[in-house]
Amino acid sequence: MAVSVMVADAGHVKYAETICEEIYLSSLERKTGIAKRTPAYIKEKILAGKAVIALDDDGTFAGFSYIESWGGKSFVANSGLIVAHGYRGQGIAKRIKEQTFILSRKLFPDAKIFSITTGAAVMKMNYEFGFRPVPYSELTDDPEFWKGCQGCRHFDILDSHDYKMCICTGLLYDPKEHLVIHHPDEA
Repeated sequence: MAVSVMVADAGHVKYAETICEEIYLSSLERKTGIAKRTPAYIKEKILAGKAVIALDDDGTFAGFSYIESWGGKSFVANSGLIVAHGYRGQGIAKRIKEQTFILSRKLFPDAKIFSITTGAAVMKMNYEFGFRPVPYSELTDDPEFWKGCQGCRHFDILDSHDYKMCICTGLLYDPKEHLVIHHPDEA
C-alpha cells in the first residue's frame, strides 16, 4: 500500500470524525495527554489550509496533523499528530511531521514553532528538525492556546501549576537559531 502525505483541502473534511476518533483512542491507549478536538475544529483547520493528511492509495485515512498560530502569529503550534492503527510503524508519522513543519515555515516563516508532547517518538522527530526542550515560559503566553489543554486528562496538573509545567515536554524551534551562514569563499 502506498501512502501519500499532503496539505489537506476541502475534499478531506470528510475525515474529520475519523481523525477525532483516532486521537481519542490513542489518548486512551497510551494514557497520555492528547487534548480532544471536535470534528468542527478539525474541519476548520483543513479548510484554512493549516492541516496535513496522509491517505492510502485507496483513500483510507492513514494520519493527520495541523498547525495553529498564537501570540499575534509569533508562535505556531504543531499539533494533533496521529497515525491510524493499521499504519503505525511505517514511518508515516515522520513524513506527516516533516510536511507539517514545512507548512508551518511556509505560512509563518518568522514564527517560533512549538510542540508539547509526552511521546518519545514525537520528541525524537522534533529534535531532528532542530527543536529544543524549553520551559513553558518560552512558549506562547496566549491564553487561547492553553484553553486547548482543557480537553486533556492531565489539565488539572497544568492548571494547579499556573500553566508553568505539566507532564508534557515543551519543544521549540526558533528560526533565528537556525540561520544559514555562508562562507565568504563560496559563490
